[in-house]
Amino acid sequence: MTGWQALLCKEVLRFWKVGLQTVAVPVFSALLYLLIFGQVLQEHVQPRPGVPYTAFLAPGLVMMSVLQSAFANSSSSLIQNKITGGLVFLQLAPISPLGWFAAYVGAAVLRALAVGAGVGLAAWLFAPFSLAQPLWALAFALCGAAMMGALGLIAGLWAEKFDQMAAFQSFFIMPLTMLGGVFYSVHSLPAPWRQISRMNPFFYMIDGFRHGLIGAGEVAPWLGLGVTAAAAAACGLLALALLRSGYKLRS
Repeated sequence: MTGWQALLCKEVLRFWKVGLQTVAVPVFSALLYLLIFGQVLQEHVQPRPGVPYTAFLAPGLVMMSVLQSAFANSSSSLIQNKITGGLVFLQLAPISPLGWFAAYVGAAVLRALAVGAGVGLAAWLFAPFSLAQPLWALAFALCGAAMMGALGLIAGLWAEKFDQMAAFQSFFIMPLTMLGGVFYSVHSLPAPWRQISRMNPFFYMIDGFRHGLIGAGEVAPWLGLGVTAAAAAACGLLALALLRSGYKLRS
């Protein structure tokens, strides 16, 4: 086993050993959203013609859980290692910056897919939906999870304390996710806010994933996937550059 593979196994075991917190809790939280919002708004809101609100909401909740879980995995692991001094041992290991990147982002993607599968199964039990175009859904889930895993690395390198990481997640990740069209159709917004929402890359990830699950989206899936892939590439290149420069790793 090479260095980056060992680090990948370590990261996977890290979140799997506390699976009740890292996998089961996000599934339960998403299910609560589905039950509460679905029951309250099912008869009053129809975001897309012929699409029940619960069928519209479920893919958004799945993708929201995927994005948040991927970010949380890489960011929490890195900040924890920084605070406890574990980064010293990782720096002594023969692992290249690319190996670090592959291990952290790979583990984030695996956790995100596990959470997404759990949320999708739970949502299907309460609000059955069909997999209209599963390859599209898988492509958006992989690209979105990879982008958030890389963004988690960036945040983990920047933050020096847990409260800084919590602030990054509360004031940046959470608003972009919530305003990406999880609970509502961006098409129903007034003109200024509709254009602003289309500048949010999270909107394209959520909309593209919804297109893959129920076959109904607000933008062409190719456009959405292009924006998602570009955002993932930008975050990945920045994270890799920071790792290669040793940004806040040797202090």
